[in-house]
Amino acid sequence: MGHGRGRALDNIFVGRLWRTVKYEEVYLKQHGNLPDLLMGLTQYFQFYNQERRHQSLAYKTPDEVHKTAIGGGAKIVDKFNDTGEASEPVQQNRDGAVQLEC
Repeated sequence: MGHGRGRALDNIFVGRLWRTVKYEEVYLKQHGNLPDLLMGLTQYFQFYNQERRHQSLAYKTPDEVHKTAIGGGAKIVDKFNDTGEASEPVQQNRDGAVQLEC
């Protein structure tokens, strides 16, 4: 891969993330084996993304920022209703052929 302009900045954010993971999960809980560590990390990242409020995100969770595009996050567009079926994803043209929307 090539060297991008923002690569150093990306490394800073990743470094901060792993420092946080180590101090809030790995060092604190000292898992005794690999399966326990993997389960702990899975639970921690779920907490980190869905519940932990971040000062740098105006005290919102990463999931809130990502789903709403607040602060430049990429907004997720949900094309499915509560029943799990697509809400108007298909249309028929004049010939009656079904066309999918993209």
